[in-house]
Amino acid sequence: MEKVTTKRLAIYTGRTHPALAEEVASHLDSEVGHDNLVEFANGEVRCSFGESVRGTDVFIMQTHYGVDGRSVNDSIMEHLIMIDAASRASAKRITAVVPFYGYARQDRKAAGREPITARLVADMFKAAGAKRMISVDLHSGQIQGFFDGPVDHLTAMPVLEKYVRENATEPVIVSPDAGRIKVAERMAQHLVDIGADLAFIYKRRPKGTTNVAEAAEVMGDVEGRTCVLTDDMIDTGGTIVAAAELLMKRGAKNVWAMATHGVLSGPAIDRLKNSPLEKIVLTNTLPLPPEKQLPNIEILSVAPLIAEALGAVFDDTSVSDIFDGENLS
Repeated sequence: MEKVTTKRLAIYTGRTHPALAEEVASHLDSEVGHDNLVEFANGEVRCSFGESVRGTDVFIMQTHYGVDGRSVNDSIMEHLIMIDAASRASAKRITAVVPFYGYARQDRKAAGREPITARLVADMFKAAGAKRMISVDLHSGQIQGFFDGPVDHLTAMPVLEKYVRENATEPVIVSPDAGRIKVAERMAQHLVDIGADLAFIYKRRPKGTTNVAEAAEVMGDVEGRTCVLTDDMIDTGGTIVAAAELLMKRGAKNVWAMATHGVLSGPAIDRLKNSPLEKIVLTNTLPLPPEKQLPNIEILSVAPLIAEALGAVFDDTSVSDIFDGENLS
């Protein structure tokens, strides 16, 4: 007996950033499904899908971030519960869509007796039933190897580059530390048609400290130029603000900061508010609560990129072709 099966796509989202999932779904001419998440008095969460997912290609979206009184750990656990529910409901394939991957900075042992939590998170998603993972601008590319299955690593660079091209002339793309030089160099090469140059900040972190960085010197000519600091995330803002202050001391005309993920935790808002940064350009991989919305913060949407990637996965076509292969390095 032969039977032609019909492929079905379903998108679900946790409670961390439903607006992004709804925007992604709209680009796919779809709707976010009903997950009927319930939180009990003791904080436990239950998921019960409102429609059948048997034989369906299910994409479960959750950015790992603490919001509305819930922590990043709550966000991850909620994501795992939803994936487990889909697995037990006989979904054909489950893809964990993680715009911002929790614990991404704990990707190696920097000292003795430390965990590699980024690997632990990947193992939990595999155990829950995820067959594939999609994420945006991981803190380090090696995290792709932590998940035992296909990982589609997206990058927000096309969105950020378009903004620079439309709003700046002859900018200097500045890496805030040595580890980000490769990405900054690629961006400068893509923007060479508008006269972009490259520079980087030599930065040191005092031993035994966390969220502390000292900007030491600028490598490159920035005098009289618009400097665009680019990084994967802005967390407490210490690195970006120190780099911006140093660039202004070295004669920069103005300084922008661009990052995919606006974590903005702890003292970040106060630091950014009192910094010389003219513009802070972020994407919507993370929600931006009203109390963190500064006049010089601009949010760009990565929903079209995520939607295109989800469409490619559903159709079993190449995701890397969307980025001309530059999302792989």
